[in-house]
Amino acid sequence: MSALARMFLGEGKQVSGSDRASSFVTEELEKLGVKIFYQQVAENIAPDIDLVVYTIAIPDDNPELVTAHTKGITCLTYPQALGLISAEKYTIAIAGTHGKTTTTAMVAEMMLAADLSPTVVVGSLLKSKSVDDAFSGGTNFIAGNSEYLVVEACEYQRSFLNLSPKIAVITNIDNDHLDYYKDLVDIQSAFAEFASKVPADGFVICDKNDPRLKPVLAQAKATIIDYKKYFEKISAFGLTVPGRHNLLNASAVLAVGETLQIDEKVAIEALRDFAGTWRRFEFKGEMETGALVYDDYAHHPTELEATLSGAREFMAEREMTGKLIAVFQPHLYSRTKILKEDFADKLALADEIILAPIYAAREPADPTISSEILAGAIAVKNPNVRALTSFVEIAEALKTETGEGDLIMTIGAGDIYKVGEEMKVNPVRNGDFHTLKVTK
Repeated sequence: MSALARMFLGEGKQVSGSDRASSFVTEELEKLGVKIFYQQVAENIAPDIDLVVYTIAIPDDNPELVTAHTKGITCLTYPQALGLISAEKYTIAIAGTHGKTTTTAMVAEMMLAADLSPTVVVGSLLKSKSVDDAFSGGTNFIAGNSEYLVVEACEYQRSFLNLSPKIAVITNIDNDHLDYYKDLVDIQSAFAEFASKVPADGFVICDKNDPRLKPVLAQAKATIIDYKKYFEKISAFGLTVPGRHNLLNASAVLAVGETLQIDEKVAIEALRDFAGTWRRFEFKGEMETGALVYDDYAHHPTELEATLSGAREFMAEREMTGKLIAVFQPHLYSRTKILKEDFADKLALADEIILAPIYAAREPADPTISSEILAGAIAVKNPNVRALTSFVEIAEALKTETGEGDLIMTIGAGDIYKVGEEMKVNPVRNGDFHTLKVTK
């Protein structure tokens, strides 16, 4: 949503918006002249508004949306608005249950390095050296001057079907968004429709031997490219961002680069220099105790496994001999309840686990699931787990129980990153990372 706001601003339009609470993103938009309301009330819809764009997470009875409809104002969902832009561009759409944000950012970095000047819309903040940006901590939008649009394609409520991709990347498929999809077969049907939208002269880039992708590719008209064949090549050079999952993401990006006829040396250099995005294994600072604090957006068991495995790899490379502490904020009651045992299995991989209360997001409270219940499931596999009631309580525990050599990972799709603020870690400018080359 904020990327579209920035796009409209760049076109000279007057932009206002609303959100539930202030954040880094809203504060930066306000600096650029966007009027932002922090209460969603009918009065926010001024009579001179021409267009309302809203996230699909907004319910139909939202007072702003109801008022806009009553006044006859054109209303588009975010996917619909993005679809109008996509229809006029050579669209490179990055889809997948996991890894699409990082992969989108990698594609953007590679194309910028190749001077292809893409327009980019991504679901996090790019920390690109190639962008002179007004955001002090990065950008989720780049206004290019070419035909290319690089966009993160979200599968929730089949949003990505609004896009018109010429190149579609599918990083993987997994059970997620089960508050909307019935099961994996239902998810596969959405991805199959997405893949079939790519024209015969286009490309679908994926792990074509993944059994979960077999039904997805059955009706595809485009050329299928297996990104796994690029894995050894990117592994030989290594990345700054840790984890095997990022090597797989980079493999898909190399496939995109070859399709666009980007010089391989340019592509690989851009990937090696890629420093990550906001809230993807992002270095937050160092505590007075000597413990390092990193933050990650992982909110699904598969993502947790990748994040924690990457953290172990990172610790081994740096010869850190302390504890790996996962501070996890579950996202959505439904996801936590349906995938409880999977969450327990993956979180148990850490040495210690601290759970924050569930971040409800768009859902009403469900008394049949809680962080305490999840802690009970984890305790069967790893007894070093507890559920605490607030970020302040979590921060105080970490201040007194951690030391040099420990790695603290704050993890989740909500506002768990604020724990680092509560701990008052030694400040780092947004975009600074503790990095090293990881090749395994």
